[in-house]
Amino acid sequence: MNSDFPNLHVNNHKVTSPQTSEYNCIAWAAGDDDRWWWPAPHPMAYWPPGFPRTETIENFIAVFANFGYEISDNSLQEPGFEKVVLYANSDGKPTHMARQLESGAWTSKLGHDHDIEHEALDTISGPIYGVAVKIFRRAKK
Repeated sequence: MNSDFPNLHVNNHKVTSPQTSEYNCIAWAAGDDDRWWWPAPHPMAYWPPGFPRTETIENFIAVFANFGYEISDNSLQEPGFEKVVLYANSDGKPTHMARQLESGAWTSKLGHDHDIEHEALDTISGPIYGVAVKIFRRAKK
């Protein structure tokens, strides 16, 4: 696709939505496609009440724990569980999240761009999102 996503190629993902700025990857991972989630202070960004507006891995862990997620040791599909993954850059700053689909593939919202479906976590690794650093799971509702 481009140098921002060196592992993203025409044959390893598919676009699954039109472009929109209504929501971002964090919201998409949380199952919310009505608002933009981000912890940094910004009047247009939502962040769950009671959590600090700091861009740290620990803060994302706490927020998703509040929604019933626990840390998982793998990205494999597990019957009875849903999974999300947190990406961070080399400085340890969170950058992106993706959600696992029933098929075992992953779905990502690329900023203001499209949602995509991709088979591997490293498909979207690179200079923009860094790498997958934490995988979370929770029992399906």
